Amino acid sequence: MNRQELIQKIFVKKSFLCVGLDPDIRKIPQHLLNEKDPIFTFNKAIIDATAPYCVAYKPNLAFYEALGVKGLAAFERTVEYLRMRYPEHFVIADAKRGDIGNTSEMYARTFFETYNLDALTVAPYMGKDSITPFLGYEGKWVVLLALTSNKGSRDFQLFKNGEGRQLFEQVLIRSQRWGNEANMMYVVGATQGEAFQNIRRYAPNHFLLVPGVGAQGGCLHDVCRYGMTRDCGLLVNSSRGIIYASSNINFADAAAVAARAVQQEMAHELETIDR
Repeated sequence: MNRQELIQKIFVKKSFLCVGLDPDIRKIPQHLLNEKDPIFTFNKAIIDATAPYCVAYKPNLAFYEALGVKGLAAFERTVEYLRMRYPEHFVIADAKRGDIGNTSEMYARTFFETYNLDALTVAPYMGKDSITPFLGYEGKWVVLLALTSNKGSRDFQLFKNGEGRQLFEQVLIRSQRWGNEANMMYVVGATQGEAFQNIRRYAPNHFLLVPGVGAQGGCLHDVCRYGMTRDCGLLVNSSRGIIYASSNINFADAAAVAARAVQQEMAHELETIDR
């Protein structure tokens, strides 16, 4: 999915919601444990319930890898189902890969060829040669970690160099020599608030993938106030607040209600854009 297609989806659906598919076998409704593949069964129900209200899905690989081969099989089935049933949705693998060049080439092959996903989260710490293999795929996106929502983000991301520039700012500046607005996004945590203004100083038009709204306490209105662009420029992710809206047999219906509530708030925010 290219940039213009993504923008069109957002304004047609009046949503920039990304639903995080983070299925914890210890948290999904207990009646699903009787299924042959409880993780896929859970994901399928969540996807079917929330598809009308979102434009993207983001399966987090850690939740699948934790279950070994069975978990990876559930991940693969989930991706195949999305591609078959909901091909109009943008799919991001939240894997946070990034290694020396030849290893990154294998990661890129895994997610962009084997699984045919639209985007992959990538850690920039190892520099240009760890990122460029992901950028060699037409129509695919690198989602680069910039300023995250966890408490530990302050340990390194806000560190200032001799010129007073913070590390995440350096990531934004340098990485734009490698990719562009059509193949690179940045992860910026919703809990960072007014920091979005600083992000937009360096990346005024790039899409931002924004986790942290909902269960983590981020405010959607603040994200839009400081981070929204003329083209929206945001994919706001919600995981726990939607997929675990209920642990009962009606969990999918509850997820739909939660997703619809976020979508309606997003529709209101999109109405404020002067296009």
